[in-house]
Amino acid sequence: MKTKQGADGQRWERVSQAVDEHQAKLIRYAASIVKDRERAKDVVQETFIRLCRQDWQEVEGHLQAWLFRVTRNLALDVTRKEKRMSYVEEPDSMERLAGDRDGAAREQDRRERAGSLLELADALPSKQREVVLLKFQQDLTYKEISEITGLSVSNVGYLLHHALKDLKSRWQASQPL
Repeated sequence: MKTKQGADGQRWERVSQAVDEHQAKLIRYAASIVKDRERAKDVVQETFIRLCRQDWQEVEGHLQAWLFRVTRNLALDVTRKEKRMSYVEEPDSMERLAGDRDGAAREQDRRERAGSLLELADALPSKQREVVLLKFQQDLTYKEISEITGLSVSNVGYLLHHALKDLKSRWQASQPL
C-alpha cells in the first residue's frame, strides 16, 4: 500500500510541476486558437485533467509536446463545436499583451508594434499562423511543433519561411514612410 501512495504522491508532484511550468504558455496558445482567455483556461484545465489520467511513462521525455498537442486538439474541438452551434462569429479578438499603466513610452511603442505583428499574424493562413505562434510566442523547436501539429519538420520549416516572408512584406507595407 505504501508503494501505491508513494507512486500517487510522485504523480501529483509531477502534475503540479507541469502546471507550474507550462500553464501560462498553454493558456496563451489555447487563447490564440479559441480567441477567448476564459475558454482557453477551460481547455488547459481539461489538458491537465487528462495528464492526471495519462500513464506517465507515455509522456515522459516529451511532456511539453504532449501538453501542447492535447491543448491544440481540445481548443480545435471547442472552436469546431462553437462554429456548429452558431452562425454568427464573434469578432476576432486576439489577446493583447497586458501593460502597466505607468510604463514608459518606449514600452508602449513596443506593445503597439507587438500588437500590430499579432494582427498581421492573425491574417495568415491557419497553419502558418499556428506554426508562427508556436515558434515565436511559445519558443518551441521545429521538432516540437512537428509533434504538436502532426506536420513534418520540413513542412514546419517551409510554413515558417513563407509566413515570415509574408509577414515581412505586410509589416513593411503597414509602416509609414
